[in-house]
Amino acid sequence: MKPNVYLVIFAFFCFSLLGFSQQATIKGVILDDTQLPVPNVSIKAGASGTSSNSNGFYELKIPSNTEVTIEFTHLSYKRVVVTFNLKNGQELEFNPVMKVDIEQIATVVINTNTRQSVNGVTTIAPEVIRTIKGAQPGVENILKTLPGVNVSNELSTQYSVRGGNFDENLVYVNEIEVYRPFLIRSGQQEGLSFVNTDLVQNVDFSAGGFQAKYGDKLSSVLDITYRTPVKFGVRTDLSLLGGSIAAEAISKDSKFSGIVGLRYRDNSLLINSMETETNVKPVFADAQTYLTYKFSDKFHLNFLGNFSVNKYHFEPQNRQTNFGTLTDPIALLVFYEGQEKDEYVTNFGAFKANYFVSDKLTLKLIASGYHTTEEEYFDILAQYRLGEVNSSIGDENLGEVEFSEGIGSQLTHARNDLDALIFNAEHKGDYKPSENTTIEWSVKYTHEDIRDRLVEWEVIDSAGFSITPPTLHIPNNQPYSPYEGPLVAFQNVRATNKVQIDRLQAYAQWSKRSTLGNHEVFYNLGARAHNWTVSGDGVETVTQTVISPRGQFAIKPDWDKDMLFRVAGGLYYQPPFYRELRDSSGVVQPHVKAQKSTHIVFGNEYSFELWDRPFKLVSEAYYKHLSDVNPYTLENVRIRYRAKNNAKAYAYGLDMRLNGEFVKGTESWFSFGYLKTEENIEDQGYIARPTDQRLKFGILFQDYVPSIPELKMYLNLVYNTGVPGGSPSYANPYQYQNRLRDYKRADLGVSYVLVDQNKTYDSWKRHFKDLTLGFEIFNMFDVQNSITNTWVRDVYSKRQYAIPNYLTPRVFNVRLSARL
Repeated sequence: MKPNVYLVIFAFFCFSLLGFSQQATIKGVILDDTQLPVPNVSIKAGASGTSSNSNGFYELKIPSNTEVTIEFTHLSYKRVVVTFNLKNGQELEFNPVMKVDIEQIATVVINTNTRQSVNGVTTIAPEVIRTIKGAQPGVENILKTLPGVNVSNELSTQYSVRGGNFDENLVYVNEIEVYRPFLIRSGQQEGLSFVNTDLVQNVDFSAGGFQAKYGDKLSSVLDITYRTPVKFGVRTDLSLLGGSIAAEAISKDSKFSGIVGLRYRDNSLLINSMETETNVKPVFADAQTYLTYKFSDKFHLNFLGNFSVNKYHFEPQNRQTNFGTLTDPIALLVFYEGQEKDEYVTNFGAFKANYFVSDKLTLKLIASGYHTTEEEYFDILAQYRLGEVNSSIGDENLGEVEFSEGIGSQLTHARNDLDALIFNAEHKGDYKPSENTTIEWSVKYTHEDIRDRLVEWEVIDSAGFSITPPTLHIPNNQPYSPYEGPLVAFQNVRATNKVQIDRLQAYAQWSKRSTLGNHEVFYNLGARAHNWTVSGDGVETVTQTVISPRGQFAIKPDWDKDMLFRVAGGLYYQPPFYRELRDSSGVVQPHVKAQKSTHIVFGNEYSFELWDRPFKLVSEAYYKHLSDVNPYTLENVRIRYRAKNNAKAYAYGLDMRLNGEFVKGTESWFSFGYLKTEENIEDQGYIARPTDQRLKFGILFQDYVPSIPELKMYLNLVYNTGVPGGSPSYANPYQYQNRLRDYKRADLGVSYVLVDQNKTYDSWKRHFKDLTLGFEIFNMFDVQNSITNTWVRDVYSKRQYAIPNYLTPRVFNVRLSARL
């Protein structure tokens, strides 16, 4: 008998009302100019405080995940004022030097770089994300400049990591797992990322070898923390692509605080600049909030909520794509009739509470719900001509198609509806038996209820003759002899699925900081267990279980050079989600196993100073051995699985990233990645996987004019070698191993700071903390990048051509950002 999901959620919500607050610890020794300890220093952080002892030592507990200002005061010295922002359970050593004649006031945003280095986690400053917008602004726009991360579609928020696909990435917001829509097949339809950058406090990213506390995916973890406000503020951003506004406030008694963000996005500027002439109305909007209520000094209850609507109305008209070579140019002309109407509506809500039993023990309870209703309707007739192009320079018909090699049409139809409801209830905890040892655990229950109707068919006509599906083995010698077989659609998928998946997950892990001789060392060992049951109407009930052990070890040698060495690995499983269970005909296959991957990652971090400024070089070499692989094809951003564990694969590579202040006061980085990933399907031999991106170069560079520091610029540059161009959905991928052209893109932004929060103004500017006016050029060099191929056939040779589908050309944008 299955548990009543609603009772489970209600019980966890009731227990969450017993939660207590999260805390972090700051400690250290206070010194004077002569490096002698200063006793009896008064240390205050809001209503709490302490003082240094006779040896200058102090220790202070502060709230985590929020900005806390600490004052160090003494009658004989100038005060020191510093602002910190630490994560839950984090310990920071801060040793201030108190001076007689210089008052020290500074803002120190601690983004846990040191703590996360041993975990193999990259931390990105939120201000960088908010400054570097790009064609698709958000966290994903910055991730594409990191080594090992492939984002080859500027209209999409999806990314692949070290050879994995879009479904292999975990995303958490304040320890709550978030989801994305199921049916989206094109980057044009996606709209907004779930993560609202206006609300972000911390951004951590791991490209592999992550700890057991993160879920069961094969590739990466993006861990986002939304901030808890400490004062009133408003932030807004407006551009030709849409706008956003976020407001935050705190009550007078400091018990209630909240932040709300509204976003609107219209990609018409980008889509209308593409090669297909269309009437398009892509409208995307969402509202998001993060609320905190403090019932007492130690009791916090948090709520994360999101509501989003994506509406995509598309009426294509015509398209011309030129390809081939200089000596043999070919063009595809397409004339369209019909339209596409898609709508995706999602609701997400989560309660989170913490029970701080003591300084050593913290208990957490999380209850969340996700609901999405998605509609994908289209009827589009495409009539095409494939022909030779006039390449005679000076001819009045230069560029025109003069001789047709292929004539045909394609009628596609879809009436796809999906309704998905997902509930989660989780207990988490951490215990610190000693100062440098942490034990963490979790038990999580998930119920997924999927209702899916899939109706898709496609009719293809070539030179006036209907093309039969390749699976229909009836001789067809048209036009030389009449075809006597049945007239059927080239592709025809009809399925209705009602599927429930119940999951029970648990993990436990142990972490310890210690010393080995004079060297600092860090250990982490853990394991996850995942049990899931697939059932539903007409679906055989199947239950499976997997166990995933993982570990990390890091050492910081006692050398003159600041070095850190790290090794991580384990056995990673990805139990199938609904989309991985559905085969190409729409039928759910409940016996699909979890894909399995053995990871090993070797990392090194070298911190040094150059030009009296800090720099860091991070290098990671990795290897993955994958078994029980579920092969898939990639069409734009839609993944179609075979729903069979009939392949094995591997991936290996090297990632390097150098970051630091190349220009004083700004952070920039240079990235390099090498990757090779191949799969062997049914022992036919190894071929490149759809995400086999061999080389990657990424640059994020910021600068300003020294004589006019208010005039700033950023350059976001990405170069990827081409990935496999895919194959028709019915075809054997072993016969289609051509690659797309290299992906090259450069986005440039220039901005002028009208108001700086570090300056004072007497005019109307005094109402703003920040005010910036900017100008952006997307795809600055107007490179024709492609994401997939359209397959058409030559009526004479009967061969198929791969026609590239190009992405956005050069686009100009203006932007206004303000903060009150």
